Amino acid sequence: MGALIAGVLLWSIVHLTKSVAPEFRESLQSKLGKGPHRGLVALLIIAAVALMIYGWRTAQFEFVYDPPTWGRHLNMLFMVFAILLFGAAQGKSQIRQWIRHPMLTGMLVWAGGHLLANGDSRSVVLFGGLGLWALISIFTVSRNEGAWVKPTETASVGREILGFIIALVLYGVLFMTHLYYTGMPLVGG
Repeated sequence: MGALIAGVLLWSIVHLTKSVAPEFRESLQSKLGKGPHRGLVALLIIAAVALMIYGWRTAQFEFVYDPPTWGRHLNMLFMVFAILLFGAAQGKSQIRQWIRHPMLTGMLVWAGGHLLANGDSRSVVLFGGLGLWALISIFTVSRNEGAWVKPTETASVGREILGFIIALVLYGVLFMTHLYYTGMPLVGG
């Protein structure tokens, strides 16, 4: 469990540095240079993901709470929306007219859905920790950016439909391969 906790903490600290401690980040960037700083951040994020994967796979399953029976099905629906929000964060989208931080909101939906479906200690650490990181990030980034200025350009209806189709395809791929990258079957297990 220690590796999982370390991975979630490392992910959160590296990502929050920009919005919580911008002076420290700027100081480090000026000492290292912009390119090496980016490389260090990328290396730390890769290490965080590796720790989370290793920690998830090696941590003992311990019961924490009994998730609702409908939580698993609601989570499957939430994942479509999470993927759609992740995609909306990458470019023009009508979603950006309603949601200021679609990537972080997608992370909250992903984390919340998984907490509805899973009641074990690993899930609480991983999904609870990353959900908390996303929530803190929404507030700190918003505070630093000031008043929300909605994007003036949005995607066409065709582009929105294409984004939804891509989200459904990605959902299908992730659904079918979930067992291989998490060790947890979605059906029949």
